Amino acid sequence: MKPTLIAVLLAAGFAASAQAAPATPADLDLGITYYSRVLTPEGVTRESRYEEKMLRRPGHVWVERVLAPATDAHAGHAHGENKKVALKTATAATQHEHKHFNPVLIPRHVMLEKNTVRVEYIDAHDKIVVSIPKAEYENVNFDGSWENTFYLLDPKLVAAMPLSKQASNVPGARWREVEKKGVFQRILWDEQKQIPLVIESGDRANTFYRRVDVKLQPTVSKAQPWANLHNYAQREYSDYLD
Repeated sequence: MKPTLIAVLLAAGFAASAQAAPATPADLDLGITYYSRVLTPEGVTRESRYEEKMLRRPGHVWVERVLAPATDAHAGHAHGENKKVALKTATAATQHEHKHFNPVLIPRHVMLEKNTVRVEYIDAHDKIVVSIPKAEYENVNFDGSWENTFYLLDPKLVAAMPLSKQASNVPGARWREVEKKGVFQRILWDEQKQIPLVIESGDRANTFYRRVDVKLQPTVSKAQPWANLHNYAQREYSDYLD
Protein backbone atom coordinates (compact mmCIF):
# COMPACT_ATOMS: atom_id res chain seq x y z
CA MET A 1 0.00 0.00 0.00
CA LYS A 2 1.51 3.32 -1.04
CA PRO A 3 1.59 6.07 1.62
CA THR A 4 -0.04 8.65 -0.66
CA LEU A 5 -2.20 10.16 2.06
CA ILE A 6 0.79 10.54 4.38
CA ALA A 7 2.72 12.44 1.72
CA VAL A 8 -0.24 14.76 1.12
CA LEU A 9 -0.62 15.49 4.81
CA LEU A 10 3.06 16.19 5.19
CA ALA A 11 2.86 18.70 2.37
CA ALA A 12 -0.10 20.28 4.14
CA GLY A 13 1.93 20.80 7.27
CA PHE A 14 1.33 17.72 9.42
CA ALA A 15 4.92 17.54 10.61
CA ALA A 16 6.25 15.96 13.78
CA SER A 17 9.63 15.06 15.12
CA ALA A 18 10.87 11.84 13.48
CA GLN A 19 12.33 9.13 15.65
CA ALA A 20 15.50 7.49 14.41
CA ALA A 21 15.16 3.92 13.21
CA PRO A 22 17.35 1.29 14.82
CA ALA A 23 20.82 1.15 13.25
CA THR A 24 20.22 -2.50 12.38
CA PRO A 25 16.53 -3.26 11.73
CA ALA A 26 15.43 -6.69 12.89
CA ASP A 27 15.39 -9.67 10.53
CA LEU A 28 11.75 -10.67 10.09
CA ASP A 29 9.61 -13.43 8.65
CA LEU A 30 6.15 -12.05 8.01
CA GLY A 31 2.70 -13.18 6.95
CA ILE A 32 0.76 -10.31 5.35
CA THR A 33 -2.98 -10.21 4.60
CA TYR A 34 -4.39 -7.59 2.22
CA TYR A 35 -8.09 -6.74 2.20
CA SER A 36 -9.97 -4.12 0.19
CA ARG A 37 -13.61 -3.15 -0.24
CA VAL A 38 -14.91 -0.70 -2.84
CA LEU A 39 -18.44 0.57 -3.43
CA THR A 40 -18.85 1.37 -7.11
CA PRO A 41 -21.05 4.21 -8.47
CA GLU A 42 -23.47 1.47 -9.58
CA GLY A 43 -23.95 0.42 -5.95
CA VAL A 44 -21.94 -2.78 -6.28
CA THR A 45 -19.58 -3.71 -3.43
CA ARG A 46 -16.42 -5.47 -4.53
CA GLU A 47 -14.12 -7.16 -2.06
CA SER A 48 -10.72 -8.78 -2.48
CA ARG A 49 -8.35 -10.53 -0.13
CA TYR A 50 -4.97 -12.15 -0.61
CA GLU A 51 -1.94 -13.14 1.43
CA GLU A 52 1.82 -12.92 1.01
CA LYS A 53 4.88 -14.24 2.78
CA MET A 54 7.80 -11.90 3.27
CA LEU A 55 11.39 -12.38 4.39
CA ARG A 56 13.30 -9.25 5.49
CA ARG A 57 17.07 -9.43 5.74
CA PRO A 58 19.85 -6.83 5.45
CA GLY A 59 19.82 -5.70 1.81
CA HIS A 60 17.20 -8.28 0.79
CA VAL A 61 13.41 -8.54 0.73
CA TRP A 62 11.67 -11.66 -0.57
CA VAL A 63 7.92 -11.62 -1.24
CA GLU A 64 5.77 -14.43 -2.56
CA ARG A 65 2.01 -14.78 -2.97
CA VAL A 66 0.19 -17.46 -0.97
CA LEU A 67 -1.64 -19.47 -3.62
CA ALA A 68 -4.59 -21.80 -3.31
CA PRO A 69 -3.54 -25.45 -2.84
CA ALA A 70 -4.98 -26.43 -6.22
CA THR A 71 -3.28 -23.56 -8.04
CA ASP A 72 -0.45 -24.46 -10.41
CA ALA A 73 1.67 -21.34 -10.63
CA HIS A 74 3.19 -22.55 -13.89
CA ALA A 75 0.11 -23.82 -15.68
CA GLY A 76 -0.24 -20.42 -17.27
CA HIS A 77 3.09 -20.79 -19.02
CA ALA A 78 1.33 -22.68 -21.76
CA HIS A 79 -1.79 -20.51 -21.92
CA GLY A 80 -2.67 -16.89 -22.29
CA GLU A 81 -5.41 -16.27 -19.75
CA ASN A 82 -4.89 -13.56 -17.10
CA LYS A 83 -1.32 -12.84 -18.12
CA LYS A 84 -0.07 -9.26 -18.14
CA VAL A 85 3.12 -9.75 -20.11
CA ALA A 86 3.78 -12.10 -23.01
CA LEU A 87 6.98 -14.10 -23.10
CA LYS A 88 8.66 -15.37 -26.23
CA THR A 89 11.83 -17.42 -25.81
CA ALA A 90 13.80 -19.50 -28.24
CA THR A 91 13.72 -23.23 -27.63
CA ALA A 92 15.81 -24.03 -30.67
CA ALA A 93 17.59 -22.16 -33.42
CA THR A 94 14.59 -22.38 -35.74
CA GLN A 95 11.74 -23.00 -33.28
CA HIS A 96 10.15 -20.68 -30.72
CA GLU A 97 7.79 -21.46 -27.87
CA HIS A 98 5.30 -18.84 -26.73
CA LYS A 99 5.33 -18.52 -22.96
CA HIS A 100 3.91 -16.13 -20.40
CA PHE A 101 5.21 -14.29 -17.38
CA ASN A 102 2.96 -13.37 -14.47
CA PRO A 103 4.86 -11.40 -11.79
CA VAL A 104 2.16 -12.13 -9.22
CA LEU A 105 2.80 -15.88 -9.30
CA ILE A 106 6.60 -15.74 -9.14
CA PRO A 107 8.48 -14.63 -5.99
CA ARG A 108 9.97 -11.14 -6.07
CA HIS A 109 13.46 -10.47 -4.77
CA VAL A 110 14.36 -6.83 -4.08
CA MET A 111 17.97 -5.92 -3.25
CA LEU A 112 19.72 -2.79 -2.05
CA GLU A 113 23.32 -2.67 -3.29
CA LYS A 114 25.41 0.48 -2.78
CA ASN A 115 22.22 2.54 -2.31
CA THR A 116 20.83 1.19 -5.58
CA VAL A 117 17.65 -0.86 -5.73
CA ARG A 118 17.52 -3.95 -7.96
CA VAL A 119 14.53 -6.17 -8.63
CA GLU A 120 14.39 -9.69 -9.96
CA TYR A 121 11.92 -12.56 -10.06
CA ILE A 122 13.15 -16.03 -9.19
CA ASP A 123 11.31 -18.96 -10.77
CA ALA A 124 12.46 -22.04 -8.88
CA HIS A 125 10.25 -24.30 -11.00
CA ASP A 126 11.95 -23.44 -14.29
CA LYS A 127 15.22 -22.30 -12.65
CA ILE A 128 15.13 -18.83 -14.18
CA VAL A 129 16.06 -15.42 -12.77
CA VAL A 130 14.33 -12.49 -14.48
CA SER A 131 15.87 -9.03 -14.02
CA ILE A 132 13.54 -6.02 -14.16
CA PRO A 133 14.94 -2.68 -15.40
CA LYS A 134 13.77 0.53 -13.76
CA ALA A 135 11.81 1.55 -16.85
CA GLU A 136 9.59 -1.51 -16.41
CA TYR A 137 8.87 -1.24 -12.67
CA GLU A 138 5.32 -0.06 -13.31
CA ASN A 139 4.58 -3.19 -15.34
CA VAL A 140 5.36 -5.38 -12.32
CA ASN A 141 3.62 -3.03 -9.84
CA PHE A 142 6.81 -1.92 -8.10
CA ASP A 143 7.19 1.71 -6.99
CA GLY A 144 11.00 1.62 -6.79
CA SER A 145 11.13 2.56 -3.10
CA TRP A 146 13.42 0.53 -0.85
CA GLU A 147 11.75 2.02 2.23
CA ASN A 148 8.29 0.93 1.11
CA THR A 149 9.67 -2.52 0.35
CA PHE A 150 11.78 -3.10 3.47
CA TYR A 151 9.49 -1.40 6.02
CA LEU A 152 6.19 -1.57 4.06
CA LEU A 153 5.92 2.17 4.79
CA ASP A 154 8.63 4.82 4.94
CA PRO A 155 9.49 5.16 8.67
CA LYS A 156 10.12 8.90 8.31
CA LEU A 157 6.62 9.46 6.98
CA VAL A 158 5.13 7.28 9.70
CA ALA A 159 7.02 9.18 12.41
CA ALA A 160 5.61 12.43 11.01
CA MET A 161 2.04 11.24 11.61
CA PRO A 162 0.33 12.39 14.82
CA LEU A 163 -0.13 9.82 17.54
CA SER A 164 -3.65 8.50 17.79
CA LYS A 165 -5.84 8.46 20.89
CA GLN A 166 -6.51 4.81 20.14
CA ALA A 167 -4.79 2.60 22.70
CA SER A 168 -2.51 -0.19 21.56
CA ASN A 169 -2.59 -3.61 23.19
CA VAL A 170 0.73 -4.58 21.58
CA PRO A 171 3.81 -3.78 23.68
CA GLY A 172 6.15 -1.43 21.85
CA ALA A 173 3.60 -0.53 19.18
CA ARG A 174 1.64 2.73 18.90
CA TRP A 175 -1.22 3.88 16.73
CA ARG A 176 -0.78 6.90 14.47
CA GLU A 177 -3.59 8.51 12.55
CA VAL A 178 -4.25 11.24 10.01
CA GLU A 179 -7.39 12.45 8.28
CA LYS A 180 -7.97 14.99 5.54
CA LYS A 181 -11.22 15.82 3.75
CA GLY A 182 -12.93 12.69 5.02
CA VAL A 183 -10.12 10.32 4.05
CA PHE A 184 -8.26 8.64 6.91
CA GLN A 185 -5.24 6.45 7.46
CA ARG A 186 -4.38 4.61 10.67
CA ILE A 187 -1.18 2.71 11.35
CA LEU A 188 -0.19 0.49 14.26
CA TRP A 189 3.60 0.81 14.13
CA ASP A 190 6.02 -1.46 15.97
CA GLU A 191 8.74 0.95 17.10
CA GLN A 192 11.32 -1.73 17.82
CA LYS A 193 10.79 -3.99 14.80
CA GLN A 194 10.23 -0.96 12.53
CA ILE A 195 7.26 -2.50 10.74
CA PRO A 196 3.52 -1.72 10.63
CA LEU A 197 1.32 -4.34 12.26
CA VAL A 198 -1.89 -2.84 10.86
CA ILE A 199 -2.49 -0.33 8.07
CA GLU A 200 -6.02 0.97 7.57
CA SER A 201 -7.29 3.55 5.12
CA GLY A 202 -10.68 4.58 3.88
CA ASP A 203 -13.20 7.39 3.71
CA ARG A 204 -16.02 8.46 5.99
CA ALA A 205 -18.52 7.98 3.16
CA ASN A 206 -17.64 4.27 3.23
CA THR A 207 -16.97 4.10 -0.49
CA PHE A 208 -13.64 2.35 0.05
CA TYR A 209 -11.72 0.64 2.81
CA ARG A 210 -8.34 -1.06 2.79
CA ARG A 211 -6.58 -2.97 5.53
CA VAL A 212 -3.21 -4.68 5.77
CA ASP A 213 -2.53 -7.05 8.67
CA VAL A 214 1.08 -8.03 9.32
CA LYS A 215 1.83 -11.08 11.46
CA LEU A 216 5.35 -11.56 12.78
CA GLN A 217 6.42 -15.17 12.77
CA PRO A 218 7.74 -16.32 16.18
CA THR A 219 11.08 -17.44 14.73
CA VAL A 220 13.28 -16.24 11.89
CA SER A 221 14.11 -18.95 9.37
CA LYS A 222 17.59 -19.53 8.01
CA ALA A 223 16.18 -19.71 4.49
CA GLN A 224 17.74 -17.50 1.82
CA PRO A 225 15.83 -18.42 -1.34
CA TRP A 226 17.80 -15.85 -3.35
CA ALA A 227 21.06 -17.73 -2.73
CA ASN A 228 22.57 -20.64 -4.68
CA LEU A 229 21.27 -19.57 -8.08
CA HIS A 230 24.39 -20.44 -10.06
CA ASN A 231 22.50 -23.11 -12.05
CA TYR A 232 19.66 -20.74 -12.92
CA ALA A 233 19.30 -19.21 -16.36
CA GLN A 234 19.51 -15.40 -16.46
CA ARG A 235 16.78 -13.57 -18.36
CA GLU A 236 16.02 -9.93 -19.02
CA TYR A 237 12.54 -8.45 -18.90
CA SER A 238 12.81 -7.70 -22.61
CA ASP A 239 12.95 -11.45 -23.27
CA TYR A 240 9.36 -11.59 -22.07
CA LEU A 241 7.95 -9.12 -24.56
CA ASP A 242 6.30 -9.83 -27.90
